[in-house]
This record gives sequence, structure tokens and C-alpha cells, in this order.
Amino acid sequence: MKQANQNRRIFIRNLSMIAGASMLPGGLLASCKTAPGSQIKLGLVTYLWAKDWDIPTIIRNCTEAQIGGVELRVEHAHGVTLDLSPAQRAEVKKQFADSPVKIIGMGTNEEYHSPDPARLKESIETTKRWLQLSKDIGGSGVKVKPNAFPEGVPHEKTIEQIGKALNELGQYALDMGQVIRLEVHGRETQLLPNIKAMMDYVGNKGTGVCWNCNPEDLEGQGLEYNFNLVKDRFSDICHVREMNEGDYPYQELMNLFVKMDYPGWILLECRTDPADKVAALKEQRQVWLDMIAKAQEGLKD
Repeated sequence: MKQANQNRRIFIRNLSMIAGASMLPGGLLASCKTAPGSQIKLGLVTYLWAKDWDIPTIIRNCTEAQIGGVELRVEHAHGVTLDLSPAQRAEVKKQFADSPVKIIGMGTNEEYHSPDPARLKESIETTKRWLQLSKDIGGSGVKVKPNAFPEGVPHEKTIEQIGKALNELGQYALDMGQVIRLEVHGRETQLLPNIKAMMDYVGNKGTGVCWNCNPEDLEGQGLEYNFNLVKDRFSDICHVREMNEGDYPYQELMNLFVKMDYPGWILLECRTDPADKVAALKEQRQVWLDMIAKAQEGLKD
């Protein structure tokens, strides 16, 4: 009875706070809203740090490190492949649904630059199979990538070919409640003007850009300019490496994400090999939280 009375008092107090807020002047009410960047979430790509973990281990370690979601890179120990039966897919889905860790989708190596029409068609059809797998396990999309400009083929032709493939796949993904995430990747193809040119062929919201934190992001007119080239076409994920190592300007990047009030995932795709990877995840989470807080504080200046 004592616990019930306490819960009732908390409930009434919360109702009073909501009612009081509704009567505040517009400016004061606005100050009560969540700060820009509060929707950003931290997750993990099973690249290197989690490549040897099965699904229970991924869930256990991410839960301990307070990592909220995971993108499953293909061909890793988690064993989530196109060969899974319907029952096996349902079991993968259940494991994540019963945990605090969200399954974000599949990180594939599918690419669309080949001048061979048969190979291009195969890549497109295989991507559709990955989208079905993502849906079956409770994910929301599939990561793909541009990877090269074939020798002897004009860049503009390859850009158009990739862009049209992404347009087809984006609509296919939308129709099944999924998305395509285009990783900024590949020699020359990873230059942001080229990524923008590919996305110019996409006439739907089913394909978006996955920022990938490459050194090339700083070329030309710099990070902010390149960020702005594609920020209106961002997907719901971004890949980062260790945010407290190297010279990539991660704080500036987080400032830009916070300023635009990005609602997606920052996914750790770390490259080092720490002995205690759970401790390393915890460290990265704290580094990220500090950067987000600093970015939010900067908006007040």
C-alpha cells in the first residue's frame, strides 16, 4: 500500500508539471524542450571489435557498455546470412527484440559500378535479398557502397549507373519498409561531390548517405562544405572510427550533427584491437557523450 501511494504521488506530480508547462509563455516553454542533438544514438558496427562475437555475446557486451544498436557486418561470427531459414530469422529477431539492443540492419559489400550488365544486375538482386533478410530479423535497412571507377569508363557514366541503381533499390526498399544506406566509400567515389552526383539520380527517400569519416571529407573547401553537400540526403546512420584517436575532426563533425538535430545513429566502426573491447566501448561512449554535450553547449554561445 505504501508503494502504491508513493507511485500515485509521483504520477500526480508529473501531471502537475505537464499542466504547468502548458501554461508557460512561448519562450519559456521552448526552453523546456529537448536540446538539439538529443535524438542522436550511439551504436556499433560488427567490424573488427565484434567480428568474433555471436549474437548473444553482441547483445550482452553492448548492453553492458550501453551501446543501443548494432549493424551486422556480413561474413562475421554472428552468422546472420542469406541462407538463414524463416525460423532462424525469427529467432534472430526475437533475441534482439527481447534485449535493450536494437538491430539496425545489415552492412553489406554490395556495389554497382561494374560495366558488366550481368554483374550489375546480380548485385541489385542480391541487395534485394539482403533487404528481405533485414526486414525478417527486425532491422530497418541495408548498407551498400560505391567502390571504384572502372578503368576506361567515363566517371560520369559510372556515377549515373550507380545513381540509377540506388534509385531503383531505394524505391524497392521503401515499398517493403526498409532503407538503403550508401556508405561514402571507395577510391575517388568517396569524394563528396561524387556522392552528391550519385544521389542526384535518386528521386525517392529510400536511399540515403551514410557519412563514413574519411580523410577525403576534408578536401576541397573542407568538412563543413562537404557535409552540407549531402546533409539533406543523409540516411539514419553514420560510421565513425575511434573518436579520441587520429586527427579527424570528430568534435567539429558532432557539432554539425547537433546543429542539424540529426535523429540517427552514430555507429562505431573501430579499427584498433584493444584487449578489453567492452571497456573500449564504454570509453568511446563517454568520449561521444562529452562531444555531444560540448556541441550542445556551443549552440548557446
